[in-house]
Amino acid sequence: MASVIPVIFILAIVLGLMACGYLFVPKGPHQTTIRTAIILTLASCYLMWMVTYMAQLHPLITPYRSIKGGESL
Repeated sequence: MASVIPVIFILAIVLGLMACGYLFVPKGPHQTTIRTAIILTLASCYLMWMVTYMAQLHPLITPYRSIKGGESL
C-alpha cells in the first residue's frame, strides 16, 4: 500500500498544475496550442515518472547476489 501513496500524491500535484495551466494561459490566437502543450508535457512527465517509480518497486527480474571467490553468505 505504501507504493500507491506517492503515485496518488504526485498525480494530485500534476492535476493541479494542469488546471492552473489550463486556467491561467492568456487569451490569444495560440491559447489552445499552449494549453495542449502544457497538459501533454505534464502528462508525459508524470507517466514517465510513474513507470520508472513502479519499475523500481516491482522489478521484472529479481536481483540476486552472486557468490565470488568462494565467499559464503
